[in-house]
This record gives sequence, structure tokens and C-alpha cells, in this order.
Amino acid sequence: MKIKKLAAILVSTLVCAAMLTGCAGGNSGSSGNSGGLIKVGIINNDPNESGYRTANDKDLKEAFSKENGFDASFAYSLKNDEQITYAQKFIQDEVDYLLLSAADTAGWDGVLKEAQDAGVKVILFDRTVDADESLYEASIVSDMEKEGQTAVDWLKNQNLDKYEVIHIQGVMGSAAQKGRSGALDAAAQEDSSKWSIVAQQTAEWNAEKAQQIVQSVIDSGKSFNVIYAENDDMAKGAVAALDKANISHGVGKDVIVMGFDCNKWALEELLKQNWNYDGQCNPFQSEYIREVIQKLENGEKLDQKTIIMNEKGFDASTITQEDVDKYGI
Repeated sequence: MKIKKLAAILVSTLVCAAMLTGCAGGNSGSSGNSGGLIKVGIINNDPNESGYRTANDKDLKEAFSKENGFDASFAYSLKNDEQITYAQKFIQDEVDYLLLSAADTAGWDGVLKEAQDAGVKVILFDRTVDADESLYEASIVSDMEKEGQTAVDWLKNQNLDKYEVIHIQGVMGSAAQKGRSGALDAAAQEDSSKWSIVAQQTAEWNAEKAQQIVQSVIDSGKSFNVIYAENDDMAKGAVAALDKANISHGVGKDVIVMGFDCNKWALEELLKQNWNYDGQCNPFQSEYIREVIQKLENGEKLDQKTIIMNEKGFDASTITQEDVDKYGI
């Protein structure tokens, strides 16, 4: 056991030093040194990725505290291979639970099998993975496909003569990107005479990259009347490019602006009618995760493997200050 502990400490030190992506919080000893606390390793995307992710990380840190009975360690990366390395580290550290928000849906079977063999219970949150359901206890997620379909249905109901869309995508391969892209791609394919994707490019959730994409389209002279950005930060970057070019946007203006995540500042843009639509994505998943852990600790059977959170879309023509205060993150 001493050799195993020393190996775990060495791996932890090497991983954190090499990646510099942030191992934070909690102790790295075995559960026997946790003073009766439930030991969890939490792998998430970069908290600075977006307002959504910042709220998500804050929610998890508040919930999985020592005061609440947990010994939690956190690791962050936007890359699948780095996340997998972190998962292996947490397994070696003998965590009781591995909580995972995967950067990409693919490539997780091997390390999830390692966790299962080591007796580590895996709970997915925020994002799904393409792995056999037997390899994890529960998946607490948004319905990303429904988010995309709700947004595209709203756009269809605007009854435009033509839809010339700048499509700004999130990190490719993530569940959020795939779900939000899928519905728009389908709409464009179904009615190619009316719908066209003027530009389709990833900005990796980043506002500055989104601004560059839109600026490039403006410079090219291509016509467009819709910005479909897969998160609020990218919508914000897109709007910066529009403003720079003196192109009007929002309700009754030249360009429809659509975002996702429902940051409070973004909903305020809807309230001012500078934007047109924002799709909700609920970052507050810790309550669901803790309920699953409590049931597992009590030896109870879970009612369902996949837990879907209810979400909605907001229209600038109907949103209220109460909506902003209640749903803004």
C-alpha cells in the first residue's frame, strides 16, 4: 500500500507540473486519510471558458466541500487526452467517486473500465460520453439536442424570406456543440433553397475568436442576417464585430443574434432587444449529483441512469426583468 501511495503522489506531481492546467483543492491521500469524508475527483472544462462554466465550477466547489462531507480534488482541461490522464490520476488516488464533464464524447471506454475495476463510481455531469452505460452510475445532463431544436424552431417561427446564417460553433466534438449544431445543420439541409450557412466555424467558446470569424465574413462582402452562436460569449464577440461595422442587430434590425447559456448580462441584452434569443443551459448540477451519491451510499437503486434537466429558450420580445433575475447566471 505504501508503494501504491508513493506512486500516486509521484503521478499527481508529474501530471500537474507538466500540464499546468490546474489540479486544485482536496487532499491526494487515500480515502483512509479523509477522516470519514467521501472522496471525489472532479474533472471539468476550464472555468474561464464561459460564464456558464464559471457558474458550474463555483456550484461544484460549494457543494463538494469538507463542511458538506466531501474531500474533493479538481482538475481542468479542454482536451480529452489531458482529462483522461487526470482520470487515471484520480483512480490511482483511490477516490470513491469520479465526476466527469468530458471535453469530447469519444475515447472514454478504457479509463472508465479502469475506474470500474478499481471500484471507483463514475458520475457524468453536463456532458455525455459515447461509452457503454454499464461503465458509469448516472449521467446528469442537459438535453443538448433539444436545446438546439428549440432554438432552431424559434428561428423558423421568425418567418424570414431567407436565412443566411453565420454559425459559430463551440469546441468540436463536445456534446454541447454536437447538439446545438445538429438542429441547424438539419434545417439547412431540409430547405436549401431558403436556408444557407454563410460561414460555419468553431470559436471554441471564445469571444475574440467569434469576433474574428464575423469580421472575416463582413470583410468578404457576403450577405447574412442571422448569428447563431453556440454560447453567449461567442455571441458577444459576434456583436462586437457587428458594432464595429455599424451593422444593426436585435429586434426589428438587420441581424438576428442568438446565443446559449443565459448569462445574466446576455439576458439583459435580450431585455434591451439588442439580441433576439438565448437558450438556457443549467449549470447548477451539484444538487442532482449529491442526490445520486447519497442514494448510492445508502445502497439504494437509482430510478434512472440518465437525468435530464428542464430548460427553456428566451425571446427578446417576451422576456421580463423577472426572467433575467430568476434565470440569469
